[in-house]
Order: sequence, then structure tokens, then C-alpha cells
Amino acid sequence: MVSGESSMPLQRPTTRAARHSAIQDVLAQHIITSQQQLADVLASQNIEVTQATLSRDLDEMHATKIRIADGSVCYTVPGLQHEVALNTRISQETAQDHEDGMQNWTAMSKFEQQMSRVLSGLVTSVASAQNLVVVHTPSGAAQYVASVLDRQPIDGILGTIAGDDTVMAITSDNDTAIQRASWLLNLASGGDGPHTKGENG
Repeated sequence: MVSGESSMPLQRPTTRAARHSAIQDVLAQHIITSQQQLADVLASQNIEVTQATLSRDLDEMHATKIRIADGSVCYTVPGLQHEVALNTRISQETAQDHEDGMQNWTAMSKFEQQMSRVLSGLVTSVASAQNLVVVHTPSGAAQYVASVLDRQPIDGILGTIAGDDTVMAITSDNDTAIQRASWLLNLASGGDGPHTKGENG
């Protein structure tokens, strides 16, 4: 059952649930203003969908259009409005700080500050083992912490598994696990400095 490959990219089954998940991910990560734009992004991920199916998917997901800070209108689904607003605000701040060469840190710091406020009272310990980050929480808090990690895409973290008081975050490789464990520990300690990203450089 074990091949020679050390890892595989994210792949989705061809089911409606998987397609809905992909749509939600796209809407969380991009400002989508039309169904055609959404279809194009999905196609770039090897998910081919007809206009009729996409329209039905958006209806089933209770998708709506909201007006964002720059005046444009984009799709969102219940639970994503905050993320869309956050991403829009980050994009604006990124553009403003471009001349200083600090755009990536500015965008990341807002995200980190938000996560730090949530995680500082819920994470009791962090460790890494191979390509896993193991996060311990008070009893009953693990699933909430996992949902916080899952809600925003984090470079190098492929997904999480939560029990009662333990979260396992699966990373792309062993080095990333070490970096992300340090990053999460710093956030849980209230740190939001430029080295909390846990990435080289």
C-alpha cells in the first residue's frame, strides 16, 4: 500500500460534497465576482463543472453576494463573511505597504494577531513529530482549535484531526512541522513578531 512517493498533493473525490468544499475554499481565498470566474478557478484545480451545476451548488450552499470595502460585489457563503472582510482588509493593507517591502508581514500579522487572541487561552502545549504538529488543549477544546486552524489556509498545513483535548495538524514535511509548531507556540504565547511565521527567512 506504500508507494515510493513521500507525499501527494491535495486531491478531491468527484462528489457533490467535495465540490461544495472546493467552492467554499475558493470563496474563502479569492474575491469571486461572477460564476464564470468561479468556474475558471475550479477548472484550474481540475474540477470541471457546468454553469447549471455551479448555479445549483451556490443555491444549495445559500451563497449570497456582499459589497466589500472597495465597492465591488463578491460571492460568499454563511460563515465566510468575516474571512472575506479580513482578506479584503489584508489586501488593501498589503498594497499600502508595498513600497516598504513589508507587505507579506503586514498581511500575516493581522492574521496572526487574530489567531493569537483565540489560541492564547486554549493551547496548553505544542510539539512536533515527523510531519505532525501535536497541539494539546483543555478538555473539550480541541475541535474548536482545529476549526480555527482549518478556517484560514496556512502554508504547509494540509489538514487537522481533533479529539477531545488533542489536535494533530498534518504538514507537508518534517521541517514544516517543526516550523509550524514553533509558530503556533509563539502565537499561543501571545507573540506576533515577524519571526512567528515559522518560515525560513
